[in-house]
Amino acid sequence: MAEKKIKLPVFSLATGEKKGDVSVSATVFGLEEINQQVIHDAVVVDQANRRQATAKTKKRHEVSGGGKKPYRQKGTGRARAGSTRSPIYVGGGTVFGPDGNQNYVLKQNKKAHNLALRGVLSEKAKENIVVVEELSLEKIGTKELAKLLAGLKLEGKTLVVVDFPEDDKDYKGVENFVLSANNIENVTMDELGNVSVYDVLNADKLLISKAGIKLLEEGLE
Repeated sequence: MAEKKIKLPVFSLATGEKKGDVSVSATVFGLEEINQQVIHDAVVVDQANRRQATAKTKKRHEVSGGGKKPYRQKGTGRARAGSTRSPIYVGGGTVFGPDGNQNYVLKQNKKAHNLALRGVLSEKAKENIVVVEELSLEKIGTKELAKLLAGLKLEGKTLVVVDFPEDDKDYKGVENFVLSANNIENVTMDELGNVSVYDVLNADKLLISKAGIKLLEEGLE
């Protein structure tokens, strides 16, 4: 039995005109039953792994001051106290606070991640994936690229899936595209081999080249 295919239109980046179609696998871009649990798990893993362990509080030995005994040992009617750096005092050290070495890393197995990615791509493929002939520019130009993206009706948040070719000449064109897109509002970029489930979900539109979508398909089949 032949594998089921779906067709997506291919547009010219320069003119915004339709130049043909590309056939992609329905098992990657046309799933009828979406597993919401693996998608949720993928988002949780993604956000946890982006989290930076920068929160830190000072422990008792790190707080400045408090070298002098706050009051005499006996005769005051109060409990004995040796230092104002004690956690019971305002300005004292913190007990069991974050120390800057927290580990928030989570993992998801590759099979589950690929299933989640196929699910979100299938939802986007209905009308929110824009395929162009190539993501390449002759020279760097943010304003010019913004006009080209507007010509493709890419409004709202746009995720660009970038594929860097091995050929030096083609690589330069893709590099010009990436440098031009860096300062465009609401445009984010993922490399082809590291597409984030969260980024796909968070985007209104997904922009990818014709060669890139075939490589993405091969990696998820």
